[in-house]
Amino acid sequence: MEKKGRGGKTVTVVFGLPENEPFLKELAQQLKRACGVGGTVVEGGVELQGDLRDRVRDYLAKQGYVVKG
Repeated sequence: MEKKGRGGKTVTVVFGLPENEPFLKELAQQLKRACGVGGTVVEGGVELQGDLRDRVRDYLAKQGYVVKG
């Protein structure tokens, strides 16, 4: 979760993913749909609007990803 440099708005950042552009775009779409929020693909990761750590962690664990933190 980050706030810095965003005008006080909170975003959830998912990083440590393969740097494959089509993969990141598809994962971002799935996460945005699962959480019902907006987001974007950034260098090496995905940003979602809001504090969604628990939802993202649960979704990625169900998809078979190893989740730290």
